Amino acid sequence: MNPRHLAIVGSTASGKSALAMALATRQSEFEIVSVDSMQVYRGMDIGTAKPTAAEQALVPHHLIDLVDPDDDYTVSRFQADCNAVLTAIESRGRRALLVGGTGLYLRSVTDDLEIPGQFPQARAVLDAEPDTSVLFQRLSDLDPLAASRMEPANRRRVLRALEVTVGSGRPFSSFGPGLEKYPPSRMRMFGLDVDLHVLRGRIADRYEKQLEAGFLAEVETLRSRPAGISRTARQALGYAELLDHLDNGTSLDEAVATAITRTNQFARRQQRWFRRDPRITWIPSDGTDHENALTLLVESLEDSV
Repeated sequence: MNPRHLAIVGSTASGKSALAMALATRQSEFEIVSVDSMQVYRGMDIGTAKPTAAEQALVPHHLIDLVDPDDDYTVSRFQADCNAVLTAIESRGRRALLVGGTGLYLRSVTDDLEIPGQFPQARAVLDAEPDTSVLFQRLSDLDPLAASRMEPANRRRVLRALEVTVGSGRPFSSFGPGLEKYPPSRMRMFGLDVDLHVLRGRIADRYEKQLEAGFLAEVETLRSRPAGISRTARQALGYAELLDHLDNGTSLDEAVATAITRTNQFARRQQRWFRRDPRITWIPSDGTDHENALTLLVESLEDSV
């Protein structure tokens, strides 16, 4: 990994993208690389807070709009795509600025994780069980270490761990060095430290602005696609709740309130995930004063030289 590359991480709505743009416009050698599991989907723009066309024209952006919404994009595909982008950026003599909040995607690149394969037949059998608690108990029996690392109600993660364990014949937790280990990284990583109370207000405000910008119409367009929306894309925060509004008659107010609650919960999980990584240098921020955060970031970079 090239030591000139940087990463800016943190919870959703913490201001990562704005800080990255501020740095990349001040220091023109940077190209921004999105580390967001949902910005890879075409047509999912408003709800993912995707960089605008003007921002993408001002600073080169990568790993955005890679696949259609009916595609099940995986961490292994991201790992391969991101490594190819980093190689291309290095060949131009430029620097990569990785930005996002999908922690596993970032770790797959910074730590060169061994990513398990896909086992669709095993997954189909497991997914037929509607009770996630039953699946979690089975995972606890087969791979207690993997089970201890996830929330019992997180069906997506439980299913994935079971799929690999059953399909490969080896525990999910046996792949790679383990997420609990943090080997030396030559990439400098910075995190935006924003108070959760501030984040709650920013998350609610962002949903309000997204709805005003046409978020519901965007979801309606995705819903009407002949090819549909993949299981992975449907899990995107905000999209899942608005689809419930359109498909099941949940009121819009209730759908938005649920989206806000789930996004707040997700922000807390993101903070816990990134806080465990001792390699991240934290920058205090209120989420809006990007100039101050930029000053602290640049000072931290200069101190490390």
